[in-house]
Amino acid sequence: MRRRSPAAVVCAGVILLAGCAGAAGERTGADGRGQSPAHASSGVRGPDRSGLPPVVDHVRTPDRVVFLTYDDGAERDPSFVGLVRERRLPVSMFLTDSVVGPGYGHFARLRAVGASLQNHTLDHSALRGLPYAGQRAEICGQQYKLRSRFGLRPRLFRPPYGLYDTTTLRAAADCGIRAVVLWRASLNPDGTLTYTRGKPALRPGDVISVPSGESASLTLTERTERLLREIERRGLRVGRLENYL
Repeated sequence: MRRRSPAAVVCAGVILLAGCAGAAGERTGADGRGQSPAHASSGVRGPDRSGLPPVVDHVRTPDRVVFLTYDDGAERDPSFVGLVRERRLPVSMFLTDSVVGPGYGHFARLRAVGASLQNHTLDHSALRGLPYAGQRAEICGQQYKLRSRFGLRPRLFRPPYGLYDTTTLRAAADCGIRAVVLWRASLNPDGTLTYTRGKPALRPGDVISVPSGESASLTLTERTERLLREIERRGLRVGRLENYL
């Protein structure tokens, strides 16, 4: 997630999905980093009865797993590929075409060692409030880009800044998205975690967001290694998010 987040917003949405609140999308924290709204965890494996994809920041599971998700594609740390390969980390990379630019080769290497590539729009636009056609162009356009480059059709989507509305969910569904993924924990540039709701500690089923760290003093590999130590300290391991949604 980029750190050029829009101005602080007030969450005043309606319940969009059974078990998911916060249609207004994202709140902005004191650090300028967007925080996902409070909504219930989900174990849904497909669209709900309305045909809209579920919105999740936590997955109900008996497994002691958490999920590592990375935003944008701005950081292309070569050593991160080695870390993913050596640790067999099933990370999910949510890519924005305008951010990745000519760097898709790096993500091809990550995919070859086990990472999954998912949708984070063409141009990192804040989607909430945009007309259907504009939202659909952002989501379906990135679906097309990833399919043309990698021969894949992502099933997971993360809206930029965590901002979404009912129109976003309709557009995502029409583009083949099965789940809209937010986060309960976010990794800070110094390697610490910020939580969006609940007890400030990792728990099984948490989705963790690792935003692009343009201002980070630690490399992506160093931040991830620090995070892995915290995950292991709590007796958890990294799971593949797509297998749980």
